[in-house]
Amino acid sequence: MNGVRSVAAASWLKGESLQSLLAVLSASGEESRIAGGAVRNTLLNEPVTDIDIATTNRPEETVRRAEAAGFKAVPTGAEHGTITVVAKGQAFEVTTLRSDIDTDGRHAKVVFGRDWLRDAERRDFTINALYANADGTVVDLVGGLADLESRTLRFIGDAETRIREDNLRILRFFRFFAWYGSGRPDAAGLKACARLKDGLDQLSAERVWNELKRLLAAPDPSRALLWMRQAGVLSKVLPESEKWGIDSIHALVKAERDLSWHVDPLLRLEAIVPPDAARMKTLAERLKLSKSDAQRLRGWSITAPLAKETSDVALSQALYRGDPLGVADRLRLHLIAARERAEAGDKSLMEAGSYIRQLRFVQEWQRPEFPIRGSDLTDLGMKQGAALGHTLKRLETLWIDSGFVLERDALMARAAEISQV
Repeated sequence: MNGVRSVAAASWLKGESLQSLLAVLSASGEESRIAGGAVRNTLLNEPVTDIDIATTNRPEETVRRAEAAGFKAVPTGAEHGTITVVAKGQAFEVTTLRSDIDTDGRHAKVVFGRDWLRDAERRDFTINALYANADGTVVDLVGGLADLESRTLRFIGDAETRIREDNLRILRFFRFFAWYGSGRPDAAGLKACARLKDGLDQLSAERVWNELKRLLAAPDPSRALLWMRQAGVLSKVLPESEKWGIDSIHALVKAERDLSWHVDPLLRLEAIVPPDAARMKTLAERLKLSKSDAQRLRGWSITAPLAKETSDVALSQALYRGDPLGVADRLRLHLIAARERAEAGDKSLMEAGSYIRQLRFVQEWQRPEFPIRGSDLTDLGMKQGAALGHTLKRLETLWIDSGFVLERDALMARAAEISQV
């Protein structure tokens, strides 16, 4: 950051839609500023995806002004002061300054106001409570700039108070640390998370998994996971990891960088939990994973370990009989383990090379087409039913066991033999 106090050079700030909306919302004695993540990420030279605005206008006035300017206003969270304004195709969340008057660890009742300090103080972390005026001048009311400079993630005010307002802030503490923190986490924040971790039981599964997945998507989540484990938070939300360990994350992150793999939160999850189908089913149900995420975990967990000596034929058979993505995930995790061991000797380096070759085979593999259909068997005089299905399955097994080389005529001859038994 080097003492930067302005985001004036940011391309997003110069956008016509944003500047027009800020002007509309700041007219006639009102005031509006960009808030939170866009300011934080710009100062850290990180990508900006969403632009949020804080305003002294009450929600109904935000709607009136936006519509009068020809913008679309959608009351996405009007009870909490949030209006989504769409200006020339770009969406901005505009929220009235507010303070909390009642919280229960999940929800908050708010009162609208005009006090920027009170609005800042109700937020979670100092680095998330930065504002910027339309000209790019940064407004820091709670020490966020200094914490950005040192990459310190710190709760605003008393850490326990902030967490009791919303228990999700425990997971957000580690998620933001994974993305923006450095060194050790703030001691007061870490202690508060450890003391209040039972509050996580109040959270919905969807909120927990959303935070975990975003944490696992950080460039390097290993330090955050370590501190989560130390605080007892990781075993609280992901008990499957408790006796399995998180050491593989280091090797996986290194492999991603060295081999140009894209960051994959599901693969990172697989690296820290056991490949146990029953436990993965429980995990998927508890966290209410999407169908595709749950299927991927299952496919990986039921795939048998693959030796470095596995032939192309055997690998093709495993791919055909099982889950190709599960096989690929198994191989990736075998590879990172071999790469980690390779630091101690050339033997494991050769093992890693074998897994790289197998992964290339998997990526290029195309599922072979079984050359026999049920209609082929009815042509032999077999009747539809269980016996036909059984014969078809036996023929497919013979074909797979042959390495997919038995041709149609040979299979039909075997079908005639089987049908006569």
